[in-house]
Amino acid sequence: MKLLFDQNLSHRLAEQLQHLYPGSTHVRLLRYDVATDRELWEYAKANGYAIVSKDSDFADLSFVYGCPPKVVWIRRANCSTRQAAALLRTHHAVVSAAEQDDSVSVIVLF
Repeated sequence: MKLLFDQNLSHRLAEQLQHLYPGSTHVRLLRYDVATDRELWEYAKANGYAIVSKDSDFADLSFVYGCPPKVVWIRRANCSTRQAAALLRTHHAVVSAAEQDDSVSVIVLF
């Protein structure tokens, strides 16, 4: 699964996690850092990304529009870049399995 990291997460995550999530990128690297949530949603959907965010906005969009794209919602307060990377490494199997499961639209990581 390739991930699109939202602006509330570090752009370094895309590089740090390439070995687990090849093709991942960050909205800043795509010059989408000023895009609306809906524009990011449509970009992710059209380009096969799952959106990773610390905000509930994309989870909310998923409940309204369904998937794709899938949403990885990091629900850890004051989560550092290192902690976010560790969560995505630790839960790689869960995130990857969700890619194939049509009944899953939001993966919540604590």
